[in-house]
Amino acid sequence: MKPVYLLGAVPFIGILGGIFFANRVTPYVLGMPFILFWLVMWVVLIAATMTVIYRLDPANREESSS
Repeated sequence: MKPVYLLGAVPFIGILGGIFFANRVTPYVLGMPFILFWLVMWVVLIAATMTVIYRLDPANREESSS
């Protein structure tokens, strides 16, 4: 297993592990309860993390054969 694939565990830990930390309603962020903001933030961060994994994976690089 490539070490770059370990970045895929970061969103998993952030969503599931952070729920215990973010389980509150009172602080509103951008008009959303904090728990909803936490989940939306991680959805965006998952997309960013998967983009980084895709870019760093050597199997996705094209070799120029010219």
